[in-house]
Amino acid sequence: MKGAGLRVLHLGKFYPPASGGMEAHVRTLARAQASLGAQVEVLCANHSVDGTGTSHEFHGRSPTREEWDGPVRVVRLGRLASVARMDVMPSLPFVLRRALARGVDVVHLHVPNPSMVLALDAVPRLPAVVVTHQSDVIRQKVAGALFRPFEWMLYSRAARLLATSDAYVRGSSLLSTFKSKVRVLPLGIELDSYLHPSAEARETRARWTAEAAGGPLWLMVGRLVYYKGLFTALEALVHAPGRLVIVGEGPLAQEGRARAKALGIEDRVTWAGYLSPEALAGAYRAATALWFPSNARSEAYGLSQVEALASGLPVLNTAVPDSGVAWVSLHERTGLTVPVGDARALAAAARRLVEEPGLRERLSRGAQERARAEFAHDVMASRSLELYAEALGRRPVTEERSDASVRHVAGGR
Repeated sequence: MKGAGLRVLHLGKFYPPASGGMEAHVRTLARAQASLGAQVEVLCANHSVDGTGTSHEFHGRSPTREEWDGPVRVVRLGRLASVARMDVMPSLPFVLRRALARGVDVVHLHVPNPSMVLALDAVPRLPAVVVTHQSDVIRQKVAGALFRPFEWMLYSRAARLLATSDAYVRGSSLLSTFKSKVRVLPLGIELDSYLHPSAEARETRARWTAEAAGGPLWLMVGRLVYYKGLFTALEALVHAPGRLVIVGEGPLAQEGRARAKALGIEDRVTWAGYLSPEALAGAYRAATALWFPSNARSEAYGLSQVEALASGLPVLNTAVPDSGVAWVSLHERTGLTVPVGDARALAAAARRLVEEPGLRERLSRGAQERARAEFAHDVMASRSLELYAEALGRRPVTEERSDASVRHVAGGR
């Protein structure tokens, strides 16, 4: 098998059932690599008291828990608290060194993840380090500036830095500093549950269809944080027909409800909270389109876009500068792209989708075609193992782009 004998240690922020794109990606990649023969362990913070629940808004004390997720060993480290997005985990240095002492070929760090960055900086001798750089520090400018030397120290020691799209690399001063190490590895998902929904998902689809009461059903999926564009979506609904279903929770939930009431649309908004995978798959199938109005480079990619594409659901996204958002779902091929923060443009795109004959059907076909071609989890895992081999010096770089700062493995996109 391709990964036979390879020992991989992933360092994540949290791990499912904690929600979030990074969390989902770590799990998908770890399990897929294990299926290819690698020995895979994940080390992360414990997001809750008992390791269950989807929300990671809890910032208090939690215990250490060890478990197996299929073939993947998962260690959820106990923490004393979370301060300024940094998890205080007293046992981290010891547990990390113990894991390394058992024998590791590749340490794969997923950032932003300040606690793990500092922990690795403190280890004098490391195996090959690969970093998936999911996002720059955008909003916390002071904290970002203070933390930059520690990032720089680790990135200078890393063998490879993985970005999720070419577009994000172009806008990242940190990645540009280490451009010779950068490779692009798009994030993939397990497509099957979206391409072929379960009986439970189909039943849930019927309930969501009834919720729409014959009109368009718009879907928004993600944590309710500043860069998701929640308020843009609510303002757009004023100028668009149908119902908006908001899947997720977060610090802007209460303000969002107040904003919906002030706009006079509260009776057309459903606050669904977090959904089970089956219920979410059903919602994707019932919806008219996914609204993805992100407004900052903190949104580097958007895995919910990939889930929507696999479900045949067109995406209405935004042209976030130097982000991969508009690369994941392509304008006029798998959805429609509008300017950042433009609620009226989002509403106009939504109206066009329901009024222009054949448009939604064409975009739906393009969505599933793109999902199959670009975002399959097994392809992502196979590419990741090729990149590990390259980082370990076991194969040469086989393809180099002359017009950009990014080099790709053969077959990469």
